[in-house]
Amino acid sequence: MVKQGITTAAPAIAPDGGAGPLDRLGRPMRDLRVSVTDRCNFRCPYCMPGEVFGRDFVFLRSDEVLRFEEITRVVRVAAGLGVTKIRLTGGEPLLRRQIEKLVMMIAAVDGIETALTTNGSLLVGKARALKEAGLGRVTVSLDSLDNTVFQAMNGVGFPVERVLEGIAAAAEAGFGPIKVNVVVKRNINDRSVLDMARFGRENGHTVRFIEFMDVGATNGWRLDDVVPAAEILEAIDAVFPLEAVPADYPGEVARRYRYRDGGGEIGLIASVSQPFCRTCTRARLTADGNLFTCLFATAGHDLRAVLRATEDDAELSALLARVWRARGDRYSEERSSLTSAGKRIEMSYVGG
Repeated sequence: MVKQGITTAAPAIAPDGGAGPLDRLGRPMRDLRVSVTDRCNFRCPYCMPGEVFGRDFVFLRSDEVLRFEEITRVVRVAAGLGVTKIRLTGGEPLLRRQIEKLVMMIAAVDGIETALTTNGSLLVGKARALKEAGLGRVTVSLDSLDNTVFQAMNGVGFPVERVLEGIAAAAEAGFGPIKVNVVVKRNINDRSVLDMARFGRENGHTVRFIEFMDVGATNGWRLDDVVPAAEILEAIDAVFPLEAVPADYPGEVARRYRYRDGGGEIGLIASVSQPFCRTCTRARLTADGNLFTCLFATAGHDLRAVLRATEDDAELSALLARVWRARGDRYSEERSSLTSAGKRIEMSYVGG
């Protein structure tokens, strides 16, 4: 489809001839998102609502969480199966003590690019150490520049200025361009879209607008709350004219658009209105060692038991390959009774 001269067709993916298994739909495994903790200091209503994750909520014990050596082992084995990109997530990954040590260990694995997604609250004190440890890219979640809106969306009254300071610290440390993720929710922060686009243009950051997704069973998702990517695109294009840009790599989830005046670019992640399941190359590892092959899955595969039972990487590799070959997930394309909302895992557990 072409709208206002902007191509919005879905990106294509083709087998790249690399090593590793293909799933039942012919998709390779290229990206592994690793949750390093299930804890977070925010209570964003679309991810970790405070009424559910309150003071009495029971998080993972320390002995249940994968050790850095175990995570690195999974990364090394996954790299042998074709994975090239590792993204550290949470919860809030910077809450994990000595996270820069894990970054250094993962960055030492041949053929691996490293990235991290954070809410930015602790980035001021961590940015330089992360860069020196070998982290390649940083993505910061920031849903509005309006402090009242932002504090309502983070659920704990955290001031937006401190996240902006974290982004500035990351830029000063040498990360760039920094990606800024905005989850857009109707009548909550949809009026912040243009301000966020302008912020990216003025500071050299790539802002990515994400449709509010029906992940888990606790975020009160309704279709009426979704602001479609096409609507976001139209609003920005009307003020700052855009043109489509090809994907950076096969399986990229964000549709890219650049400003016609050379003022940078934005991304749109349209999981609800324009599903991209057929291009998905992602697996997800939870903090306690469960491997999930879809963000909307109902069950994972226990890698921790294998990691702690044997030092044989061949056995771990065989398990990863077997799980991936059996994968047929395409929830966003189906969105039907096949996946019960009451059984889906929460985003804060699987790492987004």
